[in-house]
Amino acid sequence: MTDFRDKRCKPCEGGVEPLERPQAEDYLDKLANGWTIDAAGKAIEKEFRFSDFHRTMAFVNAVAWIAHGEDHHPDLELGYGRCFVRYTTHAISGLSENDFICAAKIDALGA
Repeated sequence: MTDFRDKRCKPCEGGVEPLERPQAEDYLDKLANGWTIDAAGKAIEKEFRFSDFHRTMAFVNAVAWIAHGEDHHPDLELGYGRCFVRYTTHAISGLSENDFICAAKIDALGA
């Protein structure tokens, strides 16, 4: 079984095909509960809940640290006590292994 937490993102500037939905679903099974594939099959997303704004912002900063280290950045929506994380690989308009690598690293934060 692939442990995405131990992998590093590979640069993606396009020129490769996005993951097909069956492969993306197989990868999704290797992540913690709560991640879903959007209806178009082009992104994975998960909402994280927290007891207060301070903890939410600490999580957002930790996600930013992971994104910077992997050079792969999510879309984030946040509010008091919640952060919605959405990963897609913009260069290919769909999912790549990088999205799952970053998702697994976020799950490892224990949020």
